[in-house]
Amino acid sequence: MEPALSILLLVSSSAWWVSADIEIKKVAEENVTLPCHHELSLLGLKSLDIEWWLEQKPESTPNMVIGYSDESVYNYLNNNQKGRVNFASNFRAGDASLHIRSLEPSDAGLYSCKVKNGGTYKLDRVVLKVLVQPSEPKCWMEGELSEGRNISLECKSSAGTEPIQYKWATVSGKEQILGVLPATSSVDFSNPARVILRNLSTAHSGLYRCTATNEAGHKNCDVQVIVQHTLSIGIIIAAVCGVIVGILLIILSVCLLVRMRKTRKFEEEEPPNEIREDAEAPKARLVKTGSSSSGSRSSHSGSSSTKSTTNSACRSQQTPSSQLTLPHYRSAKTERRENVPSKCTHSISRRIDAKSVTVDGQCRAFETV
Repeated sequence: MEPALSILLLVSSSAWWVSADIEIKKVAEENVTLPCHHELSLLGLKSLDIEWWLEQKPESTPNMVIGYSDESVYNYLNNNQKGRVNFASNFRAGDASLHIRSLEPSDAGLYSCKVKNGGTYKLDRVVLKVLVQPSEPKCWMEGELSEGRNISLECKSSAGTEPIQYKWATVSGKEQILGVLPATSSVDFSNPARVILRNLSTAHSGLYRCTATNEAGHKNCDVQVIVQHTLSIGIIIAAVCGVIVGILLIILSVCLLVRMRKTRKFEEEEPPNEIREDAEAPKARLVKTGSSSSGSRSSHSGSSSTKSTTNSACRSQQTPSSQLTLPHYRSAKTERRENVPSKCTHSISRRIDAKSVTVDGQCRAFETV
C-alpha cells in the first residue's frame, strides 16, 4: 500500500463515521456481507491491490483485516475473526465484498474497502452495527403487600445493546393477554423500568410482566403480586381471646378427665366394707320351781333385780351390740382391748354361780323337810 493512501486513511478516519457510504445493522449470531464493488480489474490483475481496514472506535488506529496483492491473499485476522472473515465472491472479477459469519459484538465498527490499480483508487466505507438482544431481565418487588400500602415493581437487563426500553403490563388468562396497569399506578420517569402501585387493594393482585426491548429483540420477566387483606384491631383481639379461651377449656377438660380416671381406679381397687354385729352377752337363766316359798321368791326376785342391775351396768361399759367396722382400719389399741377378758363378765359369772349354789341348797333343804 502506498504511504500517501495510508496517511489519508489515518487522517480522515474521524470523518468516516458521518460520511460512510452505508450503515448495516445486524443481530449477533447472524451473518453479514459488507459490499465493495470495482471495475479496476479490467486494467490488469498483476497491479490490482485490495485492502479491508477496521476502525472499531472513532479516532482509533485502523487495523488491516484482509488483503490481496501480487496475486496473493493476505489476512491479519485476530483469534475472534479467524474462520469467520473472508472475501465473499470473486474479488478479481470486481466483487471485493467482505463476508462475516456468526457476528459478535466485537465485529462492530467502521470498515473501509480500498481498491487500487495503477494510479486509480476507489474507496468504500461501511458502518457495521452488531445488535445484541436484551438479556432476560430480572424482576423484583419492594414494599409491603398489605391493603392501603404502596409497592414498586422493577426490572433490569444485565446485557444488550442500548438503548433498552422497559414496559410493564398486567397478564391475564391462559392466553397471556397483556393489559394496562391499574389507574393508581405510575411510572418513575427517572427510571422507566420502575412502576409504583399506590393504595393497594385486593384488586391489584395478579401477574405483572416487564418487557425489555431494543432494536435486536425483546425479553421479559414476570412477578406475582398477592395483596393480603388487613384485619381490624378488634378482630385480631377477638381472635386472640378466642384462642386463649379455647386453650384454657382444653386444659380444664384434660384435668377433669384425669381426675375422673383416678377416682374410678381408686373405687375399683378399694375392698368392700364389712358389717359386723357384736354378739350379745349370754343371759343367765334362773331355775323356777313350782312350790317355792315366798321367802325364796323374794330372794329370787332380789337376786334377779341385782343381776339385771349388774347386767345393765356391764352392758353400758361394753361396745354397742351393732357396729360398722372396717377391718383394714382397726387400730392396735382396739385389738388389745378385745384380747383383754372382761372383768364384768367374770363377776357376773361368779355371782350367778353363787346364787345357783344357794338355790340348790334351799331346794335340797326343802326336799329334806
